[in-house]
Amino acid sequence: MTTKPTRREKLSFDDPQALQALCGSNNARLKLIERTAGAQVHLRGNEITIEGDDAAAETARSALEQLYDLALAGKALSSDDVVRAVKLLQGDGGGAAPGVTLRGVFGDTILTPRTGRPIAPKGGAQKTYVDLVRSNDIVFAVGPAGTGKTYLAVALAVRALLDKQIRRIILTRPAIEAGERLGFLPGTLEEKVDPYLRPLYDALHDMIESDKLERFMTDGTIEIAPLAFMRGRTLSGSFIILDEAQNTTPEQMKMFLTRMGFDSKAVITGDATQTDLPRGQKSGLRDALELVAGIRGIATVQFTDQDVVRHPLVAALIRAYDQRDRARFEARDARDAAAGEARNANARDDGAGPPPPEAAAGPAPGAADRGDGSP
Repeated sequence: MTTKPTRREKLSFDDPQALQALCGSNNARLKLIERTAGAQVHLRGNEITIEGDDAAAETARSALEQLYDLALAGKALSSDDVVRAVKLLQGDGGGAAPGVTLRGVFGDTILTPRTGRPIAPKGGAQKTYVDLVRSNDIVFAVGPAGTGKTYLAVALAVRALLDKQIRRIILTRPAIEAGERLGFLPGTLEEKVDPYLRPLYDALHDMIESDKLERFMTDGTIEIAPLAFMRGRTLSGSFIILDEAQNTTPEQMKMFLTRMGFDSKAVITGDATQTDLPRGQKSGLRDALELVAGIRGIATVQFTDQDVVRHPLVAALIRAYDQRDRARFEARDARDAAAGEARNANARDDGAGPPPPEAAAGPAPGAADRGDGSP
């Protein structure tokens, strides 16, 4: 059994405040870096010693240096961001991903609300998403809940509005969720659709002061409406976001995509595995993804459970549900295949086959009733 060679190196940090931000309370963030990178990290004074195999030590060294630089610039990351930062540097193969810098990802601030932390990508997939939205007119963002698809799209829309790149923001959702029907809900139409649109309101309230948001909503600068309200309109100079797109039909998706006018952007978000449409109804999101592949100016980004930015248990739950659903689909396909084989075998045993030519040709002329009472 061979052991990997151990690498040992020492780093010095001059700024005590930035070093404290890097290490965290009781060195909690150092422990996160150590656990995630797979190398031992020890703090003594203003020096940090790294020990581990080459790949782990290189990841830890790069993470420490780049996180320290972010702390010096006043962009210290939270503990969960530190874990994502180390994973970003690891790349897919376990070694540091070439060309990746934490400043380039976590330092790409989209919006800084008056209250709260600056809004910026929290990983490689989110950075790719943000860049694609900036450089394309239509972007499909597909993946599980908790990956920041809608929140980042709203932030980019608000940024474009504040920079006067667009004149309006239009946020829409299909009003179909968890098998409910609007007609059975109490209240006016506005009161019925409000719960479906509430996540979009919440995102806007995080990013825009209440009085300004109310003014934007009143004068139509920002509009939140069910998807059905988009029919017959041409939306120019607008940033349009279709959320929960997996619950659209192909006809609704076509209607939405053809609303775009000049100087507009559209972002379509959804999770193709979580549709609430009736069984047997194809999702408009799946249909569109098949149709738009290869069209210039339209981009697609695919998120996975690895990109979830909510509680770590959310990613674990998504994986558990996906595994169960995959097993169910495979079992159903196996049952359908077995039933088909059984039907074919029964048909062969019974001697069933195509009807003789005389039967296939129908009754002889004159044998059928003419329908006018004549013999």
